[in-house]
Amino acid sequence: MAGGAAVARRDGREIRLSRRDRAAVMGHVTMFLGTDRLVLREFTRDDAELLVELDGDPEVMRYLTGGRPTPPEAVRERILPRMLEHYRRPPGLGWWAALRRGPGEFLGWFEFRPVRDGDVREVELGYRLRRAAWGGGLATEGCRALIAKGFTELGVERVTANTMTVNTASRRVMEKAGLRFVRTYVEDWPERIDGSEHGEVEYALTRQQWLRPDAGQVRP
Repeated sequence: MAGGAAVARRDGREIRLSRRDRAAVMGHVTMFLGTDRLVLREFTRDDAELLVELDGDPEVMRYLTGGRPTPPEAVRERILPRMLEHYRRPPGLGWWAALRRGPGEFLGWFEFRPVRDGDVREVELGYRLRRAAWGGGLATEGCRALIAKGFTELGVERVTANTMTVNTASRRVMEKAGLRFVRTYVEDWPERIDGSEHGEVEYALTRQQWLRPDAGQVRP
């Protein structure tokens, strides 16, 4: 956001931000994109406790650690620094803090980063939202906006996403965002959690598929 302009971009057009939205994303924080209900911005070191709270919810972590909260020191000393480091790597993609447009409430994050460092042609899509943000279509909204930005502005050719086979809610988000089932596979988990015996699933969407006329319903 150059020069403090009070606008965001969506589908190539500008969206004017409210005063609260500007306060949430301006100053030393870089806004990545905005949707009708979301503002996505870079994380900062000041966001550590928001991530501690997010990763401390057993339901949020159910399909990641079996419900075990992430130790706060791991969030502060390892996870957040890793997120911040990605902004300095070309092409500057990574994890994006998701705020509710207007109130500026922290909802969680979206991931949009290259599968291979420096190669933006294939990116991994991910999301982790607080329980209060579940069930209202916010995950789908954010994913669709990221996919559109990737294919129209960033040179992305393929978007991929993964989750546990038994995580039906996350799979529905991927499908509503337009991604298509690719495969089921098995990974070696450090510790077994409920459902891991059924493996993981990969979904993906190419730019060519997204551009097809019959894919229009999954665009933002």
